[in-house]
Amino acid sequence: MRDPEEETAFGPGLDAAIDLALAERRLVGTVVLVARDGALVYARAAGFADRAAGRAVAEDTIFRLASVTKPITTATLMALVERGAVALSDPVTRFLPEFRPRMRNGREPVITIAQLLTHSSGLGYRFLKRGGSYEALGISDGLDQPGLSMAENLARLGRAPLAFAPGAKWRYSLAIDVIGAVIEAASGMGFAEAVERFVTGPLALRDTAFRVTDPARLAVAYMGAAPEPRPMGDPEAVELWSGEVRFAPSRILDPASYPSGGAGMAGTAPEILRFLETIRSGGGEILRPETVALMMENHVRPDARTLGPGMGFGYGWAVLLDPVAAETPQSPGTISWGGVYGHRWFIDPAERLTVVALTNTAFEGMEGRFVTDVRDAIYEGLPALAG
Repeated sequence: MRDPEEETAFGPGLDAAIDLALAERRLVGTVVLVARDGALVYARAAGFADRAAGRAVAEDTIFRLASVTKPITTATLMALVERGAVALSDPVTRFLPEFRPRMRNGREPVITIAQLLTHSSGLGYRFLKRGGSYEALGISDGLDQPGLSMAENLARLGRAPLAFAPGAKWRYSLAIDVIGAVIEAASGMGFAEAVERFVTGPLALRDTAFRVTDPARLAVAYMGAAPEPRPMGDPEAVELWSGEVRFAPSRILDPASYPSGGAGMAGTAPEILRFLETIRSGGGEILRPETVALMMENHVRPDARTLGPGMGFGYGWAVLLDPVAAETPQSPGTISWGGVYGHRWFIDPAERLTVVALTNTAFEGMEGRFVTDVRDAIYEGLPALAG
């Protein structure tokens, strides 16, 4: 239940941010949830899950999660670390002896589990560069090529040269997909089964999976276009930064598609909030408090640029180091990430605050004005909740 006083504090600014994004046709549909001290203080579903059919978004609408998958995969790996099945210092070849990517000079460096978790392994993403080796090898970013197996995609990835020596830099990458294969080898079970065993099962996340539990509740995926977002094609290529993201919205419906640890899950906003609140409160049923504390520390070089100036990276998410440099009202130590289907989430431990904003509109819901409008409205309402 929402406290009426808290609803008044958060409601007007957040409602205005959502209403404006819908009115300006930057978004098609969204679910925004805010929790403070473990209590839900704002919840709103707005817009359409399927505009053509007139189906409204509901709080239990299922979204393709894209990179919102990453912290769940990371939590699964860390559960195995706690059980002694994996060490962060282990070489990847301990678990995947055939995965041996090389430098351009032919040298085969050692890649550790920790380097995979922090995107400092030298791997990359296909969408980050047009015309590179990833494109030539047909590597999937975990969003396209329905029916592709994990073994085949890792074989392709292993043939691509590393962008840099492991540990030398930070580069967003398919490393968390590799972590999925490590989890399989270390646990002796399928990756999706391990995620359910160690994370989604204990938290009763029934709709958060590498499949769609109820297709009738799945949101249609849209992409920004004038005069309004249009439904994604299948496949679809959408320009982002210096490259383009290749989507296949039907991928999540194909049981032969490999479970991408970096981008392959579907789920609902309330279940993502439940998972993130478990992290904020110290790990609950899935992880020890000291493990969560380690995950929330910065583990990359000071000159690494993750989400931008003032940001570092932990295990599973970006970590805010300098709010002034990052130009944000969030507190130091805030962790966050998003997803290219149109999502953003963050946890501000100092403010005891967890926020989930899932949308069905790329890329407005991940990096558009909607993201900063929602964030700013929340922090403007915080003084009214003090005490």
